[in-house]
Amino acid sequence: MPALLTVQQVAAATGLSERTIRRWIADGTPLKAHRIGPKCIRIERDSVLQLLGPIGAA
Repeated sequence: MPALLTVQQVAAATGLSERTIRRWIADGTPLKAHRIGPKCIRIERDSVLQLLGPIGAA
């Protein structure tokens, strides 16, 4: 998996819509996103993996 992912890749990996991912980025969720151009957003892989990780401590 590349270090930076597209909105489409994150949506596919999480099972969420692209609109939800974009809204989360705009709302300041734990997803670490970078705007590369006027219409180009990339999301850090580690922040996606953290989001998909287990809940709470085992």
